[in-house]
Amino acid sequence: MQVAIDPSLAQIALFILGGLGFVMISLLVARLIRPNRPNPEKLSIYESGEEPIGPAWMQFNARFYVVALIFLLFEVEILFLFPWALIFGDAEWQAATNGRWGYFALAEMSIFVLILAFGLAYVWAKGHLDWVKPNPTISAFKGVVPEGKYQSINQKYSQFKHGAS
Repeated sequence: MQVAIDPSLAQIALFILGGLGFVMISLLVARLIRPNRPNPEKLSIYESGEEPIGPAWMQFNARFYVVALIFLLFEVEILFLFPWALIFGDAEWQAATNGRWGYFALAEMSIFVLILAFGLAYVWAKGHLDWVKPNPTISAFKGVVPEGKYQSINQKYSQFKHGAS
């Protein structure tokens, strides 16, 4: 028994393999030719030339994700309501079923919206929509450059700024 492969599927597989191969080879070449000379100053946290306040890896409040998921849930609800209104409002189907089609559609969408409303009430009652501010901790990392060096550079350049005015 011989299995025949559809030529269009073979072309799709070839394109997928070619794309994955191109990405993998590009990443490998980039890794081989890039310079890699880490030191403590390069590995320190950098925020636009200023000493950072607090850690760079702080935990985000999980409620951001909960609110995003609730938003997506209600967006999907809207996505379902528009086609529903167009299809179930068809006059021919209403006439063919003596109006029962409209009542069925109304009951169906009412149940859908009620389930979502109960879900929203549950999330609200559980307090997942309440905001609590996180307490960031300040890093104890000390850079290699002494603090006095920053102050002397700031004084040097502040003289130029005040002298030009």
